[in-house]
Amino acid sequence: MADKGYVEDDFERDTAYIEDRITVDGSGQGGWRVEPGRYRLVAARACPWANRAIIVRRLLGLEDAISMGLCGPTHDERSWTFDLDPGGRDPVLGIERLQEAYLARFPDYSKGITVPAVVDVPSGKVATNDFPRITLDLSLEWRDHHRDGAPDLYPEAWRDEIDEVDAWVYADVNNGVYRCGFAGRQSSYERAYDRLFAALDRLEERLTGRRYLVGDHVTEADVRLFTTLARFDPVYHGHFKCNRNKLTEMPALWAYARDLYQTPGFGDTIDFAQIKRHYYVVHTDINPTGIVPKGPDLSGWLTPHGREALGGRPFGDGTPPGPPRRDEAVPVEHTAAAAAA
Repeated sequence: MADKGYVEDDFERDTAYIEDRITVDGSGQGGWRVEPGRYRLVAARACPWANRAIIVRRLLGLEDAISMGLCGPTHDERSWTFDLDPGGRDPVLGIERLQEAYLARFPDYSKGITVPAVVDVPSGKVATNDFPRITLDLSLEWRDHHRDGAPDLYPEAWRDEIDEVDAWVYADVNNGVYRCGFAGRQSSYERAYDRLFAALDRLEERLTGRRYLVGDHVTEADVRLFTTLARFDPVYHGHFKCNRNKLTEMPALWAYARDLYQTPGFGDTIDFAQIKRHYYVVHTDINPTGIVPKGPDLSGWLTPHGREALGGRPFGDGTPPGPPRRDEAVPVEHTAAAAAA
């Protein structure tokens, strides 16, 4: 996702996404049909919303069915770019900017060029950028292409509770940190700040006696919360002024975050260097110097969390994913392992 900066009063996220869906029978809006090898997930490790799709794709073992292109951590007002790839072009789509895939579909497209986006490789056109729906459809519509042992991230029996938790976590936490960071008035910031930490306190209480947000294994709800928690101390605490306390000072949430970070498919998608570079370099209105902080100390992410005592199994009746593909692995120097070495 790309963020545009300050507003006059309360921050309001532009949610005018391309609501097309990719479904088994092509019956969703847009008529896109599930076909292995046809689509490319374009993401950025820096973005929490795209990070969700990276995690879900990996947990479900969809690497062979859906390829992935990664944009660099910085972008200009026009678009995310493929500056990490040789020649600055995505090797599959052949484009320099994600904007090109949007304009191929809608020549007069004037909305935000956001990640994650799923691009139809044959036509080069973006199919959808509806980030909440993308991950759910990876679980539901792509089920025939999941790896053996893939977890059920959206169990039918728990869906109502997952949806309920996701709704307030999104409003008060995922988007809440942005509401603090992009507030244009002191009063707006303080309202957002109070709302954010009320929600974090609610999560602290909820997670004190249970290992996962819903049920006894990892679900979509945990994926959605984790990507915000992973960025909290490196970015949101200072850059977005979410500074009542650090994540490391909330015992249950910090242990929960470490538990997930150490679970295959979660921490191995987190690139702390790209995360910090994105926020501190792109948001020039908040950080005009472009200086990227050296800290915080990340070694704590690999310390024992003790959450096994609460029961549950990370993957339910499933199994963990294997190691990341070599070409999709986060450089070790960008991880908590480097800090702990």
